[in-house]
Amino acid sequence: MFAMMVNNDFPIIASGAMKLNIVLPPTAEAAFRAYYDFLELKGKSINLTAISGLEETTCLHFLDSIALLNAGSFENKRVIDIGSGAGFPGVPLKIVEPSINLTLLEATGKKVTFLKELCNKLGIEASFVNARAEVASHESENREAYDIAISRAVARMNVLCEICLPFVSVNGLFIAMKSLDSEDEIEEAKSAIAAMGAQLRDNYEYEIPGTDRTHRAIIVRKTSNTPSKYPRRYAKIQRAPL
Repeated sequence: MFAMMVNNDFPIIASGAMKLNIVLPPTAEAAFRAYYDFLELKGKSINLTAISGLEETTCLHFLDSIALLNAGSFENKRVIDIGSGAGFPGVPLKIVEPSINLTLLEATGKKVTFLKELCNKLGIEASFVNARAEVASHESENREAYDIAISRAVARMNVLCEICLPFVSVNGLFIAMKSLDSEDEIEEAKSAIAAMGAQLRDNYEYEIPGTDRTHRAIIVRKTSNTPSKYPRRYAKIQRAPL
């Protein structure tokens, strides 16, 4: 575990968080620096991310992830990060908002091992699900068990809604991280959102500090229980999206 000391040796994350109007807890800079170092070390043997270097990793992974704190209230919420990969956005959110009850879902065993080692190194408490999301959401311990589901996956929005919304409790949120040019995806996903017992609530658009990129968080609110037949098998979701 890294030394939980207060320091100011990571000015990129500090200044970026300030631009997002996010207050970092005292240990956050040390945690993000340890996260980056561990990611660089393990990324050489595991295909975790195509992004490398301190500045790009900080801006395009860490700051992009914590920007979601402006899209909803995460304090004391049960949050599941679906398709967590190298831990984005779930782990950065937990670093900045430690009250989150975090679950990281990832289908690839090597990545789950990485996530467990990472959380142990950072002193982060989290639960881990090593399974495909469309299977795990049918299990009783996961079904409509989370206040917020988040995903940075590259699947189209209609597919993500069927996969992710069954994890969300009624009145909870699903937040999908997308590019600014996602209007067609949002329109395309309206039938899937309705079928899952949800409504499109809002879009939160933000410029990532230190870059010229603007991203969008699509916020969907669960309004009723998802029918038990969803999600379908992934092959069927791909073949006949809602």
